[in-house]
Amino acid sequence: MAFEIPQNLHPDLMPLAWLLGRWEGRGHGDYPTIEKFEFGQQIDFSHNGKPFLHYVSQTFVVGEDGKRERPLALETGFWRPKPDNKLEVILAHPTGFAEIWYGEIEGAKIELRTDVVARTETAKEVTAGHRLYGLVKGELMWAYDMAAEGQPLQPHLWATLVRS
Repeated sequence: MAFEIPQNLHPDLMPLAWLLGRWEGRGHGDYPTIEKFEFGQQIDFSHNGKPFLHYVSQTFVVGEDGKRERPLALETGFWRPKPDNKLEVILAHPTGFAEIWYGEIEGAKIELRTDVVARTETAKEVTAGHRLYGLVKGELMWAYDMAAEGQPLQPHLWATLVRS
C-alpha cells in the first residue's frame, strides 16, 4: 500500500512519519508467569498538526476463522519527538498503570526504555520495559521486553503488522 506524508504534518514529526496510519497483524506472547499465546493487533498512529503522534494499540483473541473473538490489552498515549532524534513516549493502560519511555529514532528503527512506571494499588507489578519498533520490508515489526511480577527484564510480546 502506498504511503503519502500528510501536508499538514508538523515538521518535528518527519522522523516518525513512516509510522502514520493503521497497522494490523498477529503477535505472540510468552512470560514465566503465563502460558504462551497468540493474538491479533491493531495499532493506529495519527496526528492533528501538532508535534506529537497519538498512539492506540488494541490486542484481541483471534478465532480459527481469523475473526476477533474478544479484547485483550489496550494502551494509548503520545509519541513526542525531540531534537537529536530523541523520543519521549507517554502510555496509559486501563489496567491501572502508566509509563514514561525515552528512546531514540534511527531511520525506520525506534528503541525505547521505561524511565517511570506508575501504578494504582490494584495494577499488576510492572517495573520496567524495553521496546523495539522497526520497518522491515514494509512491515512494522515490534518487540516488548518486560520486568514484572518479580521477574527480570525478558521477552514478553512480539508482532508483525502491515499497513491497512
